[in-house]
Amino acid sequence: MRGDRLLVPVVFVLSAGALFWRMGEPGGEGPSPTSPAADTLLDVDSMAVATRLAGGATWKTDFSRITVPPEEIVSGGPPKDGIPSIDEPRFQSIGEADSWLNPSDPVMVVEAGGEVRAYPLRILVMHEIVNDRVGGVPVAVTYCPLCNTALVFERTLPGGQVVEFGTTGRLRHSDLIMYDRSTGTWWQQATGEGIVGRHAGDTLAFRSSNTFSWERAREFHPDARVLSRETGYDRDYSRSPYPGYEDRGKQPIQRFVSGATPGPLPPMERVAAVDLDGGWAVPYSVLSERRVVNATVAGRPLTVFWAPGAASPLDEVEVSRGEDVGQVAVFERRIEGEGTLSFRWETDGGGDGGAWVDEETGSRWNLAGRAVSGPLEGREVKDVRHDSPFWFAWVGFRPETELWSVEGGGQ
Repeated sequence: MRGDRLLVPVVFVLSAGALFWRMGEPGGEGPSPTSPAADTLLDVDSMAVATRLAGGATWKTDFSRITVPPEEIVSGGPPKDGIPSIDEPRFQSIGEADSWLNPSDPVMVVEAGGEVRAYPLRILVMHEIVNDRVGGVPVAVTYCPLCNTALVFERTLPGGQVVEFGTTGRLRHSDLIMYDRSTGTWWQQATGEGIVGRHAGDTLAFRSSNTFSWERAREFHPDARVLSRETGYDRDYSRSPYPGYEDRGKQPIQRFVSGATPGPLPPMERVAAVDLDGGWAVPYSVLSERRVVNATVAGRPLTVFWAPGAASPLDEVEVSRGEDVGQVAVFERRIEGEGTLSFRWETDGGGDGGAWVDEETGSRWNLAGRAVSGPLEGREVKDVRHDSPFWFAWVGFRPETELWSVEGGGQ
């Protein structure tokens, strides 16, 4: 029994082929790619499926292999590759990027093989996929604006084939469906699962990432390389194509989703979410008041830090003027030689200044999970892979999700 969580009474019809992805080992890496189980494939008329899904484009895809009802897959408007991926990304220094990024601009930070790269969402909102190599690891850095899902995958498929990803122009539960250009398999961005084609039923390996404000990202990673606006496409990367989309009082675009969003949260509420034990989440509205939540999820002691200062890229026409929605980081609060820590937020003389402080040693910690003063100065807690999707998007794929609550015994 998990006393620090409230079981959400959810009524939601999940597609027959949906599979949950699972966390890897502490430190944030995802699982190895998995092989498809025969019973996940649906018995379908492949010609009818191909006619429904192809949309007039040429595909390598084996439409006889599908794990989800084809009627759940809908057109998002743009055709295949109508939202172009960035396949030859260019990078620049922190100093160079400082000339056009504002302190509140959100950026995805990806670390691998001793290298750190930052991907501004004001660019990703226009392209959704960056095919890259970080520290020698082939990765796809992805962002679905409609779901606010910012996820990183390895581009190595089961069997060792390295691929590039593009956009299909199709959505499922409002979420981006990618395809790989080698096998034509369609992949669900929110879960990393192959849903149509040769690798239907396989799951991509996830990589950990954080979405921080530019101010925090450059502070934590002064040597990071930053995705350049020289993408090869003529785009105004200061402007969002989704002004007004993020509004807690609104609904997602109904023609892109299946069924009503289960309570108890507004559909467009952001949550800090971890895919353990069927799903676990904390609403941003709670985090913005508390600044920290401690919990035990599937036997793992976790802590969630929240800080203000990050703008939404889905609010105003000018990205830097977007609402301050804040930013989160999730860590395992077990530290070698020190046991399990419990954190609280401690304000410095009122206002917004302060730090996260562990109850056990009184050390002060920053949003990057590093102790900046006290007995544990210089020590770090391990990052846990997480995301900050809209509630409707998270619970749509993970109907068993549990929400953290004070009433449920949370700290």
